[in-house]
Amino acid sequence: MSRYSIFSLARQALSHHEGWQKAWRSPDPKPAYDVIIVGGGGHGLATAYYLAKEHGITNVAVLEKGWIGGGNTGRNTTIVRSNYLYDASAFIYEHALKLWEGLSADLNYNVMFSQRGVMNICHDPHEARELMRRLHANRLNGIDSDWLTREQVLEFCPALNPDPTIRFPVYGGTVQRRAGTARHDAVAWGYARGADSRGVDIIQNCEVTGFRTEQGRVVGVETTRGYIGAGKVGVVAAGHSSVLANLAGFRLPLESHPLQALVSEPIKPVIDCVVMSNAVHAYVSQSDKGELVIGAGIDGYVSYSQRGGFAVIEETLAAIVEMFPIFSRMRMLRQWGGIVDVAPDASPIIGKTPVENLFINCGWGTGGFKATPGSGHVFAHTVARGEPNAIAAPFALDRFASGALVAEHGAAAVAH
Repeated sequence: MSRYSIFSLARQALSHHEGWQKAWRSPDPKPAYDVIIVGGGGHGLATAYYLAKEHGITNVAVLEKGWIGGGNTGRNTTIVRSNYLYDASAFIYEHALKLWEGLSADLNYNVMFSQRGVMNICHDPHEARELMRRLHANRLNGIDSDWLTREQVLEFCPALNPDPTIRFPVYGGTVQRRAGTARHDAVAWGYARGADSRGVDIIQNCEVTGFRTEQGRVVGVETTRGYIGAGKVGVVAAGHSSVLANLAGFRLPLESHPLQALVSEPIKPVIDCVVMSNAVHAYVSQSDKGELVIGAGIDGYVSYSQRGGFAVIEETLAAIVEMFPIFSRMRMLRQWGGIVDVAPDASPIIGKTPVENLFINCGWGTGGFKATPGSGHVFAHTVARGEPNAIAAPFALDRFASGALVAEHGAAAVAH
């Protein structure tokens, strides 16, 4: 596959850009593969890419029941950060952030990673203490985090409401300057292109309907396109992970909830960072097209629908308008929802399952997009070696039996 460059762009311009190769092939499935990855989202594609690149395993198929990037990868608000509280969380998200910083060059595909900074604002002394706790934990783990006074917050984002008498006035905040946003579709397409160029088969419209096992070991998957044999299987299916686990004969401690987001009509640049507030469960950034990208917490009910309730939109927009009165007359253009899989400790599940050679990567809840490169990297190691590396080890499924939970609700309290 040819590399993208300024020279290839100029060369293709001579033929009116009609000579570009397809970004990835659409092959029919083979009878069997060394590894099958179930789920063609960012995490699944990243896993396949790193299996080929880092471990030399190229006889790999990624099976996607719909189309590439049609799930949570394309249904989020694109925020990337690593300022999590506990060591295990900080390590895996920082691992991901470091990969984000070189991802466009690695994939030869512009994922539009913009390190514009993510600011968490607080509204009272109690919130300030909680943010300071996380700030110091971040610094102990070598993760950048700075405290901002009220005046510094308003200087960092002048569009914020400075009125001290509102329900949730600005009190202070923290900022991770290396954090930011990326283009969600580009991440899926970049990993798909990279995996395909290394020999991975990406098979769309191929839903997994069951698993075939022999003596407690997985040997293949049943799909809508027939049976496909496999030496190993990795399940990376986000909100549908528990459904697939049931098909394989075991249960996962997950709940699936709708997670909503929406965008406004485009306006001139007014916010050059990401602003988040845990108290009001709202956050906002501005896309390159000028749209305000707005998100909130998950809907309270369990569902597999890719839409949510209007009450969440109302509450979120009420909070956004209070934080940014200048947005009060703006119109919303579109809304969407994803299906997030939430574990009891708000942390992911990565590793082996009760079925031999069947591995699981799920439970990312509202933090999945930012983890994409790191998740794929450590899961590829787990699948290839049969054991997790040090970064993934704390997120094993058996922690729910041992009690060694990674209780990350504080840093994951807002859907982002």
